[in-house]
Amino acid sequence: MNKEWKIYTKTGDKGETSLIGGTRVPKYHDRIEAYGTVDELISYIGLIRDQKIDNHFISVLIEIQDRLMTCASILATDCENCEVKIPEIIEKDIEMLENEIDTMEQSLPPLTSFILPGGHQTVSFCHIARNICRRAERLSIKVQEQYKYSEKVNQYLNRLSDYLFVLSRKLSIDLNAKEIPWKPRV
Repeated sequence: MNKEWKIYTKTGDKGETSLIGGTRVPKYHDRIEAYGTVDELISYIGLIRDQKIDNHFISVLIEIQDRLMTCASILATDCENCEVKIPEIIEKDIEMLENEIDTMEQSLPPLTSFILPGGHQTVSFCHIARNICRRAERLSIKVQEQYKYSEKVNQYLNRLSDYLFVLSRKLSIDLNAKEIPWKPRV
């Protein structure tokens, strides 16, 4: 990259920003909401990554952050023939999450009820990230209905929320936190 990036551009001072492709939109546009929520999720996953957890999970979380940057790029793209090459989410990315889920579930007791989030700060961070991921998925689906792009983004976000839930359960065991099942009063 030859051109030095300035952190401020002043082009958004009036409440608009540019999508990849040059289209100017208000900062509250559905695409901005969607990729902004993915960006929020990337930061929360960084918070989980910064906890005292197994190095394997740290490596997986770094890979997830990378794929989420890809998701955000796709959501921010508004052009059919962009001059900029946009990365893609591929089936292998989704399969990686599924394999990680399957591996973790082998060491977990069966799920017999909903679980109340908490028990350890790191576990709680996983649940917050899972909730942000679900919101990102809802917003991504909304954008998908208006502007066609790869459905792999929605699939990835859906599987990622499952991964974050299972990670919360696995970390509960690793960190000796107690899972509290929800017992509805009926």
